[in-house]
Amino acid sequence: MDGLPVVVVGAGPIGLAAAAHLVERGVPTVVLEAGESAGSAVAQWNHVRLFSPWSELVDSAARRLLEADGWVAPEVDLYPTGAEWAAEYLRPLASALGSTVRFGSRVVGVARRGRDRVVDSGRDTEPLTVHVRTAAGEERITARAVIDASGTWGTPNPLGSEGLPAIGEREVGDRIVYRVPDLAVEGERYAGRRVAVAGSGHSALTALSGLVDRGAHVTWLLRRGAAAFGGGEADQLPARGALGLRAQEAVRAGRVEVVTGFRTESVVRVGERVVLVAQDGRRLDAVDEVVVLTGFRPDLTWLSELRLDLDPVLQAPTRLAPLIDPNTHSCGTVYPHGAAELSHPEPDVYLVGMKSYGRAPTFLALTGYEQTRSIAAHLAGDHTAAAQIALTLPTSGTCGGSGLFDHPTTPQPAGCCTPTTTL
Repeated sequence: MDGLPVVVVGAGPIGLAAAAHLVERGVPTVVLEAGESAGSAVAQWNHVRLFSPWSELVDSAARRLLEADGWVAPEVDLYPTGAEWAAEYLRPLASALGSTVRFGSRVVGVARRGRDRVVDSGRDTEPLTVHVRTAAGEERITARAVIDASGTWGTPNPLGSEGLPAIGEREVGDRIVYRVPDLAVEGERYAGRRVAVAGSGHSALTALSGLVDRGAHVTWLLRRGAAAFGGGEADQLPARGALGLRAQEAVRAGRVEVVTGFRTESVVRVGERVVLVAQDGRRLDAVDEVVVLTGFRPDLTWLSELRLDLDPVLQAPTRLAPLIDPNTHSCGTVYPHGAAELSHPEPDVYLVGMKSYGRAPTFLALTGYEQTRSIAAHLAGDHTAAAQIALTLPTSGTCGGSGLFDHPTTPQPAGCCTPTTTL
C-alpha cells in the first residue's frame, strides 16, 4: 500500500488536526469535506460561544503548520464563538493544508477493496476503497487507512423518548428545531410565542435563558424527575454556574414552566400550533415552536461494510466505551486514549473526535487532538510515540457544549465538575 493516502473524513477541528499531524510526518493525506468550507458544522452553531478558551482549541501540529504560514494566534485567554473558531483557526488551517483538503466531497461508503464485510480474505492486505459523491458524480479513492472525523452534528437525537421520532414528529418538522436558536437572527420567530424546550443539558439551559429574554412563554420538558441547574455559585466554571442560576431564577419566577417525567410519544398539529403527548397520556397546552436539545448520535450507515467493534450501548469503540460511559464518568475523568483504544477488527480504520464517543456527551477538543496525534504516529510507523498517550486536561477543562457569556473573557477557575443543584 506504499504511496496510497490516508483519507480523513471531515474538515472540522479534529479532522484538520489529524491531517496536520499526518502531513507533518510526511504521510500522504486527503481530507474529504462534504461542505464548501472548513468547519461547516461549526458554522451551523456560529452564534454560540465555547466554554473552552483558545489555549484549549488549537492543536499542536496545526499550530506549527499555521505559524510557518505566518499565522498569528488569538489571545489564549479569550473564548471564541463558533464563527470565530472557524474564521480565525479552521479556515486558515485548511488553507495551510492546501490541496490536501477537498471540499464538496461527501463520503457515502467505505469498504475493503473487492470485498464486502462477509469476506475474510484480504482484509489485512487489500487497501480500503472510499466512495465519494461530488458535484461531478461519484468516484472511488483507494486508501491505506481511513480516519472518520465526521462528527455527530448532522444526526441529532429525536424528540421521541425511545430514541426514535415520536409519532407525527417528522410531519411537524416546520415547527421543530434541533439546535440552540440564533436569537440575534431568529428572535422574531420566538418573541412572545409559546415554546417547548426538550432536553436537560447546558444547551437546553442556554436556550431557556435566551428565549425568556426574548419574551417567549417557555415550557421545559424533562424526561427525568427533577430539573438540574449545575453547581450555581459553587460551580468551578463561573459561566456555567451563571447559566444555571439564570435558568433557575426564570423557573422560580414562573417565566419557565417545568414538566418533569415527560416522555414524548406523539406530536399533533392543531392549526398553526402543535400539541405534545406523553406516554402516560398527558397532553401539553399547544405551543408554537419546539426546540429539541437531546444530544446527538453517530451516523454509521456509510460504514456498514466495515468490521467495527462498537459498544452496544454507546456505539463507541469497545475499548473506549468504559472510559467515557456517562453513567460512571464525567468530563473530569477522561482517561488518555489513542490508536490502541480506537482500533477495530477492520485494520487501519479509526473513528475519532465526537464520533468516537458515540452517544456519550462531554467531548473535549484536546481529547480529539491527542487521539489524532497517536493515530498519525501509528500510521507513520512510530509505535513508541503512538503508545505514549499524554492527555493532560487543563484545570479549566469543561464539559463541552455552549455557554451563556456576557463577555468572552469570563474567568474560568480550576476544575470542571461540581455538585448539581436541583429544583
